[in-house]
Amino acid sequence: MMLLLPLLALSSVEGQVVDIRAMEVSRFIVVDQFGYLPDARKVAVVRDPQTGYDADQSFTPGASLALVDLKSGETALTAAAVPWNAGATDPSSGDRAWWFDFSNVTRPGTYAVVDRENKVRSPSFRIAADVYKPVLKHAFRTFYYQRAGCAKKEPFAEAAWADGASHVGPQQDGAARLHSDKANPATAKDLSGGWYDAGDYNKYTSWTADYVLTLLHAYVENPAAWGDDFNLPESGNGRSDLLDEVKWGVDWLARMQDAAGNGAVLSIVGLHHASPPSAATGPSYYGPASTNATLSTAAAFAFAGKVLKDPGLISRAEKAWAWAVANPSVIFKNNDAASKSSGLGSGQQETNDAGRALKKRMASVYLFAATGGDVYKAHVEAEYTKAALKTYADAFREMENTSLLYYANLPGASPAVAATIKGWFRNAMNSGENWTAMKDRRDPYLAYLNPYVWGSNRDKAAKGGMFMDLLKFDVPGFDPIAARNSGLAYLNYIHGVNPLSLVYLSNMSREGAHASVNEFYHTWFCDGSARWDRVGVSTHGPAPGFLAGGANPTYDWDGVCNSPNPHPKCGQAAPNPPKGQPAQKAFKEFNTAWPLNSWSVTENSNSYQTHYLRLLSKFVN
Repeated sequence: MMLLLPLLALSSVEGQVVDIRAMEVSRFIVVDQFGYLPDARKVAVVRDPQTGYDADQSFTPGASLALVDLKSGETALTAAAVPWNAGATDPSSGDRAWWFDFSNVTRPGTYAVVDRENKVRSPSFRIAADVYKPVLKHAFRTFYYQRAGCAKKEPFAEAAWADGASHVGPQQDGAARLHSDKANPATAKDLSGGWYDAGDYNKYTSWTADYVLTLLHAYVENPAAWGDDFNLPESGNGRSDLLDEVKWGVDWLARMQDAAGNGAVLSIVGLHHASPPSAATGPSYYGPASTNATLSTAAAFAFAGKVLKDPGLISRAEKAWAWAVANPSVIFKNNDAASKSSGLGSGQQETNDAGRALKKRMASVYLFAATGGDVYKAHVEAEYTKAALKTYADAFREMENTSLLYYANLPGASPAVAATIKGWFRNAMNSGENWTAMKDRRDPYLAYLNPYVWGSNRDKAAKGGMFMDLLKFDVPGFDPIAARNSGLAYLNYIHGVNPLSLVYLSNMSREGAHASVNEFYHTWFCDGSARWDRVGVSTHGPAPGFLAGGANPTYDWDGVCNSPNPHPKCGQAAPNPPKGQPAQKAFKEFNTAWPLNSWSVTENSNSYQTHYLRLLSKFVN
């Protein structure tokens, strides 16, 4: 019997018919491994390493490349790859690069970029209007896996990551005690619920409030992206699953306020850690109320109350505001020896005077949006000139700037103030670090960022969001098509258009990723776990959709490794990569804890996740 290959398999290479699917997938031809929207700019990057860990490898593209439809076998486009910057080496990646632009191909299908001369191809990818919807679902569902006090049961949890409710035992979240009076049962409070903040299980009030704000902006900016079908326990209740997840976060914030009794909001709950989360049996402790936590929560309650049409949340927001106004400088530093709070949490949730002023400006924006109150408008318009946006805009302050732009588009904002805010943003975006960097194509991977630091993938997503803010908030003076394509470029980077040819989301092969993050720092999916450590090694690997921290050229091992008597776990040298690499190559898939401190490179964070979700959702409908 004659075996007939499907048409998709046929291609001619040096006179021989070959199966394109069987071609070697080259790490030197990088694409968005999920795909591209039909009307988007689409550029594959061909890379030739010059410096960094792969400098001993080289690649030069053939005289022409082809975009091949893997179903029909047809060649949709043939063209030469164009050298980036006349063949110069990019210092941020250590690579020379070429661009293969196939933006004019709009027909839906599954494709690969093929270099017939070198007998290699890119990972396969789709061109389709719905290409990012499945990715959004997985990335959003990480919040379900991050829920504290919630059993992860089938069918909502996949069997590989099913687990009982965590931190629901004696002296845990339902009866957490004050960290400074641990032996006193009279301090016990019900602080159950909320989300694990990152790879650690602690729950930080001000940061949780920030996640609520970012998720709510993702919703109001494109409600059509957020259905009632993300397979949560609340799915099918007639309300967007994003709003259900927001409610999960807000309900915990309400417990943190109720426990204070006067509008103030407690600052943190420190949780015990184990893998899986339900195995954590140690006690939970909380920190006292702070101005920072209370102002952050006031903003979250106000915006959530407006979107959810819940006057009770708006009332909570006003009580929190009143307490913060009366108590403007109440601070609490967790995990701080001087504050006698060592061991309570890990990241520092406290801020400084400028940080509290920023939080108060943001709270007044959302309180004005929710209530129309003159006191809140007066505060915004008296204080907005102190914002950094007056002189610059960067990824670190994206949500602060978003709050001001949101205010500028509210019906009751003073026209002169609104015009000033938009003018500042327009000027800041015209800088060499923003619009000009993209217009001048300063990065061969098309998603310029400077500097790369801990959490660079959060900054990539936030930077992409800044370009989308130009469109959402009607900032004049920019080409809307170029702004949209710039926002997409940062998404493409996270999805594989980077020097590693790596999708920075965990365990995403089921959605078409050729190479996604196999392991990252997380207490649940910990180093050495037989079930969850690493894809392809452990039984399951980590749950899908978590955004890893990203390239971090500031990485180093713990200082103990440089001591005369280093810890045995240090090894002979700090891992390279990530240490000692060009910025974009300063990444390694590892999850070893102290003293190698992989968390500064691979750890997830709800902050990274919310900024990514907000950007991704702009391109889903």
